Amino acid sequence: MPPDALTGAIAAVARSRPAGAIAGLLERAAPWRPGVLAVLTYHRVDTVEARPDLLPWLISATPDDFASQMAELARHYAPVSMAQVLDALPEPRRLPPRAVLVTFDDAYADFDRHAWPILHAAGVPATLFVPTAFPDAVGGGFWWDRLWAALSTTTLRELDDPARPAVRLDDGESRHAAMGVLRDRIKGMPHVEAMAEVERLIAALGAPPTPDTPSVLGWDDLRRLAAEGVTLAAHTRTHPLLDRVPLETAVEEIAGARDDLEREVGSTLPVVAYPSGAHGGDAVEAARRAGMVLAVTTERGGNDLRHIEPLRIRRINVGRRARSSLVRAQLVWASVLDARRA
Repeated sequence: MPPDALTGAIAAVARSRPAGAIAGLLERAAPWRPGVLAVLTYHRVDTVEARPDLLPWLISATPDDFASQMAELARHYAPVSMAQVLDALPEPRRLPPRAVLVTFDDAYADFDRHAWPILHAAGVPATLFVPTAFPDAVGGGFWWDRLWAALSTTTLRELDDPARPAVRLDDGESRHAAMGVLRDRIKGMPHVEAMAEVERLIAALGAPPTPDTPSVLGWDDLRRLAAEGVTLAAHTRTHPLLDRVPLETAVEEIAGARDDLEREVGSTLPVVAYPSGAHGGDAVEAARRAGMVLAVTTERGGNDLRHIEPLRIRRINVGRRARSSLVRAQLVWASVLDARRA
């Protein structure tokens, strides 16, 4: 099938009722090659209702949808571990055709509750990227969850800021929109200023109570998961955008996270996930100086390991509305078409 026709067919999967059949046709028509890697990115596997205090946008799939995706992945693809990927870097053809790596960012607690039992039952390896300052830490978790909890529970109907237009908080829709505006503003700031802005906003909204249940896995759980076969890897210590901090800080964040993992869990692979995928500025150089051999971004696409820079590995983010057939179609696109990009 010509590349343009294949691209059009993949786009049609998202709109088609018999999506599973179309995904199967794409897979049979695609010219699969060894040495090409597709990487899936997940954050949370849960329902919105289970933890309304956490930002719902980071739910990648419900448990039922995730089980369907992993069953299809095991049936139609060749799931590989991070160790297999590292082993293939000198000789990419060691990776089988249809190779797929499953990754999870942030080490949310629902990985243990929902995702890992499904992965284990399906025989699909997984890499869990851990921001090591958060396990067993006292507090409300990640800044975006804390800000969302404040936004979603505040009694204010407007967030007034003399330097900016007022942000409306009339209903659920406006609060979701406000979260988008505030998130983009915060991510555009240098890290230290950004975290100060988060604290200012939460204070203005009225800080919600600290949740009774931690949102991030603790070290005991992480040690158990590692013993059961989950690959744990660095996601920095405090999850700063590495292009928003000085080079020395970025190196310390990456190397320190690996040191934390080795102290708490044992030998750790030289792999990092850039927080929020931010790998501009000095981020790639920081990963190199910290001794990383492979680093994953959130840039969408596939990876031909013969040509791609291992510190700029692309991934496919899985969103909550994606069904297994669409995930399969995206894997065809990433592995057959987009992997041609160096």
